[in-house]
Amino acid sequence: MTLDILQRRLAGAAIALSFSLAVSGCAGFGNLGNEPGVTTVTLASVNNPQMQDMAQLLPEFNKDHPDIKINMIFMEENDLRNAATKDVATQGGQYDIMTVGAYEVPIWGQNRWLEDLTDLASEDPTYDVDDFFKPVRDGVSYDDRLYAVPFYGESSFLMYRKDLFEQAGITMPERPTWDQIAEYAGKLKDPASDRAGICLRAKPGWGEMFAPLTTVINTFGGQWYNMDWQAQVNSPAYKDAVKFYIDTLAASGEGDPVSFGFTECLNLFSQERAAMWYDATSAAGSVEDPANSKVAGKAGYVRAPVKATENSGWLWSWNLGINAESQHKEQAWEFVKWATSKEYAKLVGSELGWSRTPPGTRKSTYLIPEYIKAGGDFAPLTAKIMNEVDPVKPGVDPQPWVGIQYVTIPEFQDVGNQTSQLLADVIAGRRPLELALDQGQQIAQRAGDNQKKGS
Repeated sequence: MTLDILQRRLAGAAIALSFSLAVSGCAGFGNLGNEPGVTTVTLASVNNPQMQDMAQLLPEFNKDHPDIKINMIFMEENDLRNAATKDVATQGGQYDIMTVGAYEVPIWGQNRWLEDLTDLASEDPTYDVDDFFKPVRDGVSYDDRLYAVPFYGESSFLMYRKDLFEQAGITMPERPTWDQIAEYAGKLKDPASDRAGICLRAKPGWGEMFAPLTTVINTFGGQWYNMDWQAQVNSPAYKDAVKFYIDTLAASGEGDPVSFGFTECLNLFSQERAAMWYDATSAAGSVEDPANSKVAGKAGYVRAPVKATENSGWLWSWNLGINAESQHKEQAWEFVKWATSKEYAKLVGSELGWSRTPPGTRKSTYLIPEYIKAGGDFAPLTAKIMNEVDPVKPGVDPQPWVGIQYVTIPEFQDVGNQTSQLLADVIAGRRPLELALDQGQQIAQRAGDNQKKGS
């Protein structure tokens, strides 16, 4: 899709969006300063713990960069996505640096909304671009050029109760298949103790239900689009994957699955009410927190289950990108380089605690003895998975975008949201599966047709 098309689509929402942001009370953090010779760099950031940690460590940055002041503006994810998209699409230049998701970076890079960081990142050998996990680096690239640098990332794996498996006489393979997992879930479901065999997200949303489900679709040989942008939502492989997912939930999953997303599954598994859970690698830190989890020390971790592919984990990262319209690109890069460096990972660990070190981006992080100790069983596996997943070709057939659990086109948020709602109706018994997939096919094809027009 071209910049012109996207700008026209955004124009109609610009006034309403500006008003909503004006009344939302976005939080700022940083020493703005008006001293002579001091440049203020504005960072629009998602409001999550890792970025709050960054704000705490700003004085460390200022020790070596007294001429640069960072103004961090925190927003909830949806507000950030809307505000940053409006700014770059209209060439506003309000933000110098933005926290950008892996979904947006290739789209924004294609439209040259973000500064090309390839040469800057390669100029300093101590920055070591090759230290980033290749799949994560590929996910923030367009045409082999780097348009953002990773701050923290995650994949997905299967978490399971080692004690329950031992009691049932079941040995979990290092690389299980989905057929095996469905069998184990059936054996370990225990209605008497209100325990599900497995928890799988089924809450509607492109980032909720379709995060895990799309990886299942990929490994079953399905995909959202083929290389000609023809939607494949009602194809046999796509249907087989969705039917398997829904059938597994019905036979062995949690009750009322359409109300379960990441948070709900985390709570269910942590409170000993699910034998298995397939979700983000970043969940393991909470699972192993004895203050909040009853299964701390009881959980095992293996790679995402597969069907027709060797690997099946997803890939997500929050990244720092520099606005192409920024007037302070040199100063912005100094901060971005600092916040995504090897040294920053060590700084977070030594100052704030090793469990708070940004995960899933740099290989060197997984060589730090203190982090290895804090990460237990899941940290080394996460490192292996981050190296193995393939965002270029995550399924059986090639695809015309880079991404695993999402399609990097602007319309995918709507496509995924609408289709997931149709499938939620199927799970709730309100709509037959074939009708839902046919309707999803029509929704997806309209977005596919837009890609053909813009190509």
